[in-house]
Amino acid sequence: MSGVHDVSELVAVAAGEQPDRLAVVESGGRSLTWAALEDEVGRLATGLGAAGVVGGQRVMIVAGNRLEFVTTYLGVLRAQAVAVPVNPGSAVGELARMLEDSGSRVVVADASTADAVREAVSGLGSPPRLVVIGEPSYDELRAAPARPVPPLQDPEKLAALLYTSGTSGRPRAAMLTHRALLANLDQVAAVEPPMMHGDDVVLGVLPLFHVYGLNAVLGGVLRHRAKLVLVERFDPHETLHLIDDEACSVLPVAPPVFAYWEDEPDLAEHLGPVRLVLSGSAPLSPEAIERFTARTGIPVHQGYGLTEAAPVVTSTLCSTDPEPGSVGAALPGVELRLVDETGRPPEGDDAGEIQVRGANLFSGYWPDGDGGPDEDGWWSTGDVGFLHDDGDLFLVDRLKELVIVSGFNVYPTEVEDVIAEVPGVADVAVIGAADPQTGEAVVAYVRAPGADPAAIEDAVHEHCAVRLARFKQPARVEVVDELPKTVTGKVQKGRLRGIERRRNLGLLE
Repeated sequence: MSGVHDVSELVAVAAGEQPDRLAVVESGGRSLTWAALEDEVGRLATGLGAAGVVGGQRVMIVAGNRLEFVTTYLGVLRAQAVAVPVNPGSAVGELARMLEDSGSRVVVADASTADAVREAVSGLGSPPRLVVIGEPSYDELRAAPARPVPPLQDPEKLAALLYTSGTSGRPRAAMLTHRALLANLDQVAAVEPPMMHGDDVVLGVLPLFHVYGLNAVLGGVLRHRAKLVLVERFDPHETLHLIDDEACSVLPVAPPVFAYWEDEPDLAEHLGPVRLVLSGSAPLSPEAIERFTARTGIPVHQGYGLTEAAPVVTSTLCSTDPEPGSVGAALPGVELRLVDETGRPPEGDDAGEIQVRGANLFSGYWPDGDGGPDEDGWWSTGDVGFLHDDGDLFLVDRLKELVIVSGFNVYPTEVEDVIAEVPGVADVAVIGAADPQTGEAVVAYVRAPGADPAAIEDAVHEHCAVRLARFKQPARVEVVDELPKTVTGKVQKGRLRGIERRRNLGLLE
């Protein structure tokens, strides 16, 4: 959108043109018009300034899908500070590490996260100011009337830090500028037929702390002045009723939703208002799409994206003739290419590592910009795929050993380090295994010589429950006598994955 340099400006533009239209509603009934949303954003920006937050300082948001997440995120951007939205299910240790790493000056929590945040903050040398939604600290932050803030002049200013596994394997914060976020909104808006338009009612069930929910969904709603229906927690049955009641027309979802809805009666009737389903954050099988469309008559369009790309890179809406298994073609303004291990194009139809170039790319990892695009603007994703002549991309594998649980990245090393802390554990290897509900599940293979296997299994589960967010915790712990290793001592995870595939096919007990 020309002339807009700051994501929060999109709210001001919408409020000026359609002040009384609903912008955001919660499943519980609370709502904000565009004018009311603009007022809240302005109040929070003013309050942050009064609290001493200046441009470039970080404000962490640890909250679920609620109105205050939207207003706080946009208020932080309006104050020209940097938003750091994190998973509200993060364990205390994870929160403390991200607070310390980001150097956040303020952290905004809600009732469900406040206790964990308080504990995380208490262990820091110079603790940030804690603000809790629903308590006086938050009311004070938004109490003063909004004061005008000079518009952001430089879209290269940092807008958000989003924690991701990146290509290095350790969770790091991707640095996303206003330029990157707005560029991806414009790239998506150029797709025909449109993913979203002003008359749409968009389901907001994807977590707002995740880049997909934050920019592809919330950002898209702001860009097109659609209406967003926020859902705090996905419940297969209740969410279907909400879609029906609120006449949701666009459903951006993650692949596990299709498994949950597989056995829902009257699925087509509940989805009557829906014109388009968008699936992203992890691959969705062609069979799942076929079954869903056969039952409902609603098209499902897949995409490929990454936190570092703000996030959308491809969509089957961009395909000339989408083939089963494809994640579509590149968005307008996004370039794709494949390279082999020498950095050259792969021979013939061989697969290669996917590289991306476009104005939507991040500026490297916090704090020094390490790992960003090269001098020609290309960034290596760490994913492997092949491109058809018509531009359609097919994902083959990942160079990094990422496990994707319900669309969220889990890096095995992080889980292995936590399990290694359990007394008695001598060796551990973590892999992903197919799961009908979550796409993949975390499985830990543990060697604990001389220990009672049942006791070790219980100890690992208990320790992970304290140290890791729920989606990172092992769904299953296998206590084994030995882990398969190479002659150099590296665990052969391919053999472990083979065991899991055989188990999945019913070939193992």
